[in-house]
Amino acid sequence: MVAKIMTVAPVGFNGSIVEVECDSSNGLPSLTIVGLGNKAIDEARERVRSAITNSLLDFPKKKLTINLAPAELPKDGTHYDLPISLSILCVSGQLRQDELGDSVFAGELALDGKLRPISGAISIAETAKNNGYKKIFIPKQNAAQASLVSGIDILPVESLKDIFLHLKGERTLTPYIHTTENITDPLLHTPPYIDDVVGQEQAKRAVIVAAAGHHNILISGPPGAGKTMLAKAMLNILPDLNSDEKLVITKLHSLSGETTKEIATKRPFRSPHHTSSVVSLVGGGKKPKPGEISLSHLGVLFLDEIPEYPRSVLESLRQPLEDKIISVSRSEGKVIYPADFMLVATMNPCPCGYLGDTRKECTCSSNQILNYKKKLSGPLLDRIDIVIEASRVPNIDILNKKDNTFLQHTLAKNSIVDVYKIQTNRYGSSMKYNNNMTNRDIKKFAVLTEDSKRLLDQAADKLALSARSYIKIIKVARTIADLDNSKNININHISEALQYRTK
Repeated sequence: MVAKIMTVAPVGFNGSIVEVECDSSNGLPSLTIVGLGNKAIDEARERVRSAITNSLLDFPKKKLTINLAPAELPKDGTHYDLPISLSILCVSGQLRQDELGDSVFAGELALDGKLRPISGAISIAETAKNNGYKKIFIPKQNAAQASLVSGIDILPVESLKDIFLHLKGERTLTPYIHTTENITDPLLHTPPYIDDVVGQEQAKRAVIVAAAGHHNILISGPPGAGKTMLAKAMLNILPDLNSDEKLVITKLHSLSGETTKEIATKRPFRSPHHTSSVVSLVGGGKKPKPGEISLSHLGVLFLDEIPEYPRSVLESLRQPLEDKIISVSRSEGKVIYPADFMLVATMNPCPCGYLGDTRKECTCSSNQILNYKKKLSGPLLDRIDIVIEASRVPNIDILNKKDNTFLQHTLAKNSIVDVYKIQTNRYGSSMKYNNNMTNRDIKKFAVLTEDSKRLLDQAADKLALSARSYIKIIKVARTIADLDNSKNININHISEALQYRTK
């Protein structure tokens, strides 16, 4: 007799159904696992043996062979413990094949039979649903995340004994019911807020435009001008997550192993150190996982002092900035992760930081300044929609008493929420923004008046703009027009968008 239990192998951002087959035969008692499993799966033999025995169930004294099919698909993770143990109970006659029903099982076993949380619960639930399965049994701690996937029953399990009694009809496990999280006051987010930044009105406007259209932005200025505060304040003016966005963000963070219980409630803000490697940024590795650019999907990737990052790291951003996905190819296969993030970067105008400052003299040589600016390649700068300079703030203004009404924050967030609604209605998707417009979208939705078209063409000739820069200006102008609630792109919208290009 051969028993078959269904589970899922997360592969990149998606997953694949895996059959856990168990066969028993006469011979010396042993347990062999085949099917291209990694070290964690090979070690499942001892966990499964102890979990079954300590759950007061019988571990058969036979030669047992476990096959994870399809055999050519690499398997990784500890969530195979539960389906392996159930297949052994089934082949030994303690469970019947028909008692398992149309279900998928996943969970890591402790030696006492308790279930521990696993990574990738959302991916497992989505794959099970897409393949027509009606139920999924997973550890209780993962139930909240998995319940974001609608259309499939999520049955939380605390121990192997609980699921055994449920399958035998002696105990009932009830499906987990997803409840909407309490909506939090937007002012309870982590500071700083845009009101906390002293002065910098033009830079604040640029940050609002970038947040409204999901545009990449580079803020340049001397030390202490408030560049980092502006970047961090952007997170608080972004709209709250909808249900689809919560699912995608939570899924990515679950696949990375960063969380197994929590559901994403706000947009990600990732700030990797300048010593980060290419793999940590783009993802991959021996065991493929999402990198920082995927973990900032639908949020902000903040690179403070961007020229300090290695050239190879910065150049690795070029493809995902354009395609909004990252494809990682390795000898064992290829995985694809979403990477639709806003790049928010800061830099000084020169190594000492005071080039062009009116109060302090720059001490850098011309070669130092040139080499510093060369750290950012032309193709990378071409992919940044908005470049803005933040000037020195007078010391006398820093400690001036300000009210706590959060007026700028409230106005900015309300206007950005309105622009997000406009974009959702325009593109028919809550996860497509003006920055994602294709050439066909531009012809349809970014209608320029004659005056604005003439100004853009003149500027393109005078500044020798590339085709990409030309399109970027139209996309930024479309966002500025949306902030003005204007259907067409007028000359003042193009004029403002031109101010945000690299000088």
